[in-house]
Amino acid sequence: MIARTWRGTTSSEDADAYHAYLIDTGVKACETTPGNRGVYVFRRMRETRAEFLFVSLWDSMDAVTRFAGADARTVFYPEDERYLIDFDPEVAHYEVLVAPAAEPGSNVS
Repeated sequence: MIARTWRGTTSSEDADAYHAYLIDTGVKACETTPGNRGVYVFRRMRETRAEFLFVSLWDSMDAVTRFAGADARTVFYPEDERYLIDFDPEVAHYEVLVAPAAEPGSNVS
């Protein structure tokens, strides 16, 4: 299994609107792509900023490329520029070595 991570920051005032926007764009796009195993969106409020960590789980890098294209780059959406005041220009991909079992008898591989 592959974990794909990305970070972005908005103003604290835009935090709720950006969260809703993420659900309508990136989360929905990931969840409807074959090979996606789920999405986590984390938020940390820091004074005047909101930091977001977007983590999606995938069966394989082939599944990632079905979502992000052959180069598996960061996928941006039209309104990201409106909300984001700082962001990682690239995503990171990790091999998942340990994960909670979804069902008895399931495993990560």
